[in-house]
Amino acid sequence: MRKGCIIGIFLILFAIPVGAQEPGITWLSFEQLEDSLAVKPRKVMISFYADWCVYCKKMDRAAFRDPEVVETLTEQYYAVRMNAESRDTIVFDGVSYSNKQLGKKRNSTHEIPLLLASRENYPFSLPAIVLLDEQFMITSRHFEYLSPEQMKNILKTP
Repeated sequence: MRKGCIIGIFLILFAIPVGAQEPGITWLSFEQLEDSLAVKPRKVMISFYADWCVYCKKMDRAAFRDPEVVETLTEQYYAVRMNAESRDTIVFDGVSYSNKQLGKKRNSTHEIPLLLASRENYPFSLPAIVLLDEQFMITSRHFEYLSPEQMKNILKTP
């Protein structure tokens, strides 16, 4: 009986299909980005999100899993993903950045997204995608859900 149980478990374990793991985007932190840029300058794509942001989650499932988007980001960009409501202090280029709105606002926004993804006369909004060139100069900002096709187009723009 015991031998039969062990054989049954063994068969069940090997009957479960094990799919190949999809290649995905290697997301960097700002600290990792600084190290990477020091070694090899490259374009940068920063995705700001929040846990409550429905469109951010939708982009994670669609645009950021699209094989062409993944390939373009992997080959041509450093990809950074940051929770806009992070409570962490982040040191980048020798400067410390923090969430100065903590305790003052219900959905407080970290200093980095406010610096990189703010627009004059508009409140900060998510999702926010910021593209930078090899000299870390902002080339474009996007403040909406981007479909896989839209994401491919903005990543291919020089």
